[in-house]
Amino acid sequence: MATPISLSLSSLASKSQQLVRNERRMLAASDDGAMIKLIQSTHAPDGRFVDVKPILQVIDNVLHHIIPNIDHAMNGGTGHIDALDDRTNSSAIDGALDALAYIIHKICCEVSCKCSGGGDAHATTMGILNMLSSYSWDAKAVLTLAAFAVNFGEFWLIVQLCTSNSLAKSVALLKQLPDILERSQTLKPHFDALNKLINAMIDVTKCIVEFTELPSEFISIDVPPLSTAMAHIPTATYWIIWSVVACAAQITGLVGMRHDLAHKVSSIHEHLQSLLRLCYQRIDADEEKLMEAFEDFKRTIETPQMDNLKILLKIFRKEETYYLLNPDKTKQVLNDVLRRKHILLLISDLDISQEEIRVLEALYKGERVSSELKYEILWFPIVDRSTWNDGYEQKFLSLRSIMPWYTVNHPFAIEPAVIEYIMEVWGFVKKPIAVTLDPKGKVLCPNALNMMWIWGNSAFPFSSEKEESFWKAEAWTLELLVDRLEPNLPTWVSQQKVVCFYGGVQMEWIESFTTATKGVAKALDIGLEMVYVGKNNAKERVKRITGLIKEKQLSHAWEDDNVWFFWSRLESMLYSKTQHGKTIENDAIKQEVMTMLAYDGSENGWAVFFTGSDEMVRANGDRVLSSMEGFDEWEKLAKQMGFIPALRKQLEGITDDHHCTGLILPENSGGIPERVQCAECGRPMEMYFMYRCCVE
Repeated sequence: MATPISLSLSSLASKSQQLVRNERRMLAASDDGAMIKLIQSTHAPDGRFVDVKPILQVIDNVLHHIIPNIDHAMNGGTGHIDALDDRTNSSAIDGALDALAYIIHKICCEVSCKCSGGGDAHATTMGILNMLSSYSWDAKAVLTLAAFAVNFGEFWLIVQLCTSNSLAKSVALLKQLPDILERSQTLKPHFDALNKLINAMIDVTKCIVEFTELPSEFISIDVPPLSTAMAHIPTATYWIIWSVVACAAQITGLVGMRHDLAHKVSSIHEHLQSLLRLCYQRIDADEEKLMEAFEDFKRTIETPQMDNLKILLKIFRKEETYYLLNPDKTKQVLNDVLRRKHILLLISDLDISQEEIRVLEALYKGERVSSELKYEILWFPIVDRSTWNDGYEQKFLSLRSIMPWYTVNHPFAIEPAVIEYIMEVWGFVKKPIAVTLDPKGKVLCPNALNMMWIWGNSAFPFSSEKEESFWKAEAWTLELLVDRLEPNLPTWVSQQKVVCFYGGVQMEWIESFTTATKGVAKALDIGLEMVYVGKNNAKERVKRITGLIKEKQLSHAWEDDNVWFFWSRLESMLYSKTQHGKTIENDAIKQEVMTMLAYDGSENGWAVFFTGSDEMVRANGDRVLSSMEGFDEWEKLAKQMGFIPALRKQLEGITDDHHCTGLILPENSGGIPERVQCAECGRPMEMYFMYRCCVE
């Protein structure tokens, strides 16, 4: 009597023969133009990113655990999958697979169902490609290979354990799996072909992933050999998926797999590897050229020139005929229009804010109207060419159209070596900088935006020497803190009023604080003006609170641009001081600035009080509110010595043993201070790294 296993094998034989016929037909047709178009028609990526490296590591781990055990089993031994070291980083793969488990499961089901039902391998492959249409080519290959690793891993676990584990034996019976270990010599040729194909699939997949990691600054996707390789990757991905389907059928039927398919996939791998070698040769050559161009630009810009034209010419690619657009964007111009002029090179990515553009526009247009001192601004957008698409193109064109100064015609016109210099020497990361060049091309300051935000056009020609001379004449005063942001300030100062600037985003605290402070001013019969200055990087919350403050007539409140500029000026003061080597130990202004920024780093409120220009006291929200609400304790003292001296003495008597103060600073070419003191207790603060995306 025939066993269920022998019946299963004979019933699957005809299915395997059909698979072989399909394989021969597809091997012949896969590289023709119509087939390639069919494969590419399934591709509609939506920009999602899949971190394939940790997934591929696990796949490699699974399959390379199984293959030696198969060889061992085929030679009469017993497999021990756990004998090899597990090199998988569990935390990394958990993160990578968090959102991908469902799609991998879908592929597993698709492959298992279609293969067990004797489905057409090409149709199954195209079905999987359509299922993965929104993913990149490398992700399609890795996700399909992951599904295969799951199916094959489960299969081999059952095969290995069924001779010694009753549960595995029962599962094998239900799945109608043949006793592979007892028929090892008969099945060895089939597993040899399977192993060869699996190794070829892994090799090709790794090769595809490696192409996606090539540095875009050294090799273009639009130029051979990389463009040639990218044209082959869709077909290579198709064959990886087709091979997974073939392997699944082989595992299901365990009958005749031909070596043609493994040879085909191995040939694809050899071809891609040869293109990859050419790519690396091109990268090495381009990297050498880049370094030569970098050193050439470095020598040019650091050598005294007769004028700035030679520097301007080296900034742009030689094949570019017209590099610039004029300020009104009506025509393209050559860069000699900027010859022998003071130039601000405005360097940013495409995330430069509207507030930054508006403030800079006010300075640029104000200077041209009110003074004979002239300077021009030239915008340099720094972009990632490897991710450039129509969306970024439109964003660039939109930004360019609203800038009333010279701009590059296109970001790609800038020499890659110059971009390297901008990032390495001038320290551009993400926050905009403005490098000043005098008419002879000498760099006067690696970032003039700091002094422009602080002193405006009075800092012209925006040199580091001018910046240092301004700081020598400065003190921590109301005028330095607020500048021109509060138009009523001169009147309030002349009337000898107490002026309070406060911030935070807790409406309950704001109401309590403003009410209590007004009560204190009334009791002392002193003039008081209060101004809400919001919070940094909390635009929508500040806008809501500003509306409530005005509605309830709690105090004055600034509009969006003034709030942004207030905090940007404080950050600029910090970076400027750091750039000039000042520390909190030797510079009182820097210490006050860092205290203000630390207040803003917490969610609590804060306040600073001035009378006149330089008499000042400040505190965090809890301490200042406690003082105002407990005014009875220091009312007599306030009437004797004045409001601010009495408040300062009162605050000194309030101890706060439990506090948590933070200081959040964006990365900037000015550098991050190495040592920061807590604004509350004076102890050194610990440094942490924080990555933040604030969308309101």
